[in-house]
Amino acid sequence: MRGALAVPAPERYASCMYEDFHVNDRWSGEDLHCTWKGTVVAIATRHADAVDVRFDVNGRPMWIALPSTAWVAQKERTGKVITDQLAVQIAGRYLRQLIEEGYDSRREIYTMTVPEVLEHLDVVVDEAKALGAMPTLPVIA
Repeated sequence: MRGALAVPAPERYASCMYEDFHVNDRWSGEDLHCTWKGTVVAIATRHADAVDVRFDVNGRPMWIALPSTAWVAQKERTGKVITDQLAVQIAGRYLRQLIEEGYDSRREIYTMTVPEVLEHLDVVVDEAKALGAMPTLPVIA
């Protein structure tokens, strides 16, 4: 049974996590709605050693590429793996930072470095711990 003060999970996660968020464009001030649309192992689509995470930014596709070597680095560093949910959160946080810092809206893909992936991973994990859990990804029909 839920207590009177319990907050449903989607409301708890909405303000902090990165699969569906709003951010203001640094230059125009425009409110941008960023939503996760899918995750693809890039070797299958563009012969790259990466995992591509797709977001729609106000309906425009934007891809964030995470190098596959980041999975190896994380496993060596902590003994833990980067899950699909965690990869989306990492990419979403990176996208939010790009927009806040004044990204080039004409580019459709940004590639993260291994240190960037690990840095964003650490922050996302800390945020998820503060919330009590990592949100599950929505089912896209």
